[in-house]
Amino acid sequence: MADNDGIRPDWAQKDFYNVLGVKKDAGADEIKKAYRKLARENHPDSNPGDTAKHERFKQVAEAYDVVGDPDKRKKYDEFRAAYGSGFRPGFGGGGTSGYGFGQGGAGGQGINLEDLLRDSGGSGGFGDMFGDLFGGGARRRTTRPRATKGADVESSATISFTDALDGVTISLRLTTESACDTCSGTGGKPGTKPHVCAQCEGTGYVAAGVGGGFSMNETCPACGGRQLVYDQPCPTCHGNGRGASSRTIQARIPAGVKDGQRIRLRGKGAPGENGGPAGDLFVTVKVSGHRVFGRKDDNLTLDVPVGFDELALGAEIRIPTLGGSPVTLRVPAGTPDGRTFRVRGKGATKADGSKGDLLATVKVQVPAVLDADTRAAVEAYRAATADKPLRANLFTQAGA
Repeated sequence: MADNDGIRPDWAQKDFYNVLGVKKDAGADEIKKAYRKLARENHPDSNPGDTAKHERFKQVAEAYDVVGDPDKRKKYDEFRAAYGSGFRPGFGGGGTSGYGFGQGGAGGQGINLEDLLRDSGGSGGFGDMFGDLFGGGARRRTTRPRATKGADVESSATISFTDALDGVTISLRLTTESACDTCSGTGGKPGTKPHVCAQCEGTGYVAAGVGGGFSMNETCPACGGRQLVYDQPCPTCHGNGRGASSRTIQARIPAGVKDGQRIRLRGKGAPGENGGPAGDLFVTVKVSGHRVFGRKDDNLTLDVPVGFDELALGAEIRIPTLGGSPVTLRVPAGTPDGRTFRVRGKGATKADGSKGDLLATVKVQVPAVLDADTRAAVEAYRAATADKPLRANLFTQAGA
């Protein structure tokens, strides 16, 4: 939990300078440079499926959020100095503080406990933070419910081969959790009035012991962090304040998407709570096949039927392109069956906007039926090449 100044009790156990790989006295520019380098190396979009780097990215982002902000950094340094100098709640000693700092303030570090606990401008400050940490403090206060990001949503869509190459906007029907329509997310029966939660006294949190004389805050189980409770729960959502909501959204699928690719649409997921941002929508794209063309990475593939004579004597043949004009393929004499020709710039759209290539593979077609003239020509060819057995080397290489 954070207080009104953004201070979190778990800062006591976290060395943000070490996370960023900088010294405690590092300047703002050095901290920013270290953060950008680590963020690039560990960003989830650059490391899909690598949970270790995803977790590392979160740690780096949290560290920079604190030490990259001058005000937060100052409070963080002061709190860490106090905590790391023998701060022991509930063990007495050390004058009027009752927190065991010993003589000379916080372990002789020149930090005045009364200054640390004094509110700044009547709200927030270390007094509130220590109250959160150890269940005490000068006063208890009602805080605003914490803003929570909405849940991420998974969906799938099937698009045509051509739409996958060109990009397309599709309509998706989504069912997600949102605020209950009956109670507007309060969890109470309409027409009834709430009262302050008796268990957390309206803070939304309760203290839970973690051993060693420490206690940490956790969401109040009685009110779910809402701070208010209703004696009569909502008959629709039974008090949880959530309900199913159906909606249709327009999703843009980028050009060049591949079959099975997972697209992330930020802010298109479930709505957040208490003013929090919406979650993300992840769409798994399925691409239908094409009757003529195939795809290999960013290239299109095409099997081109040819005759034996075209490969033996050479030929110029016209082949189609997807969505464009036909092109002429020059086949040299003596081309073997199965050779692939590359036509530049006639493939799929790449991430940078450029085009892949068209890979055209020639395939000899053997006629199933021959007329008299064609049969005579083929028999003449057979007779002319009878003294040139094609399979002589086959037996030699096989050791027969």
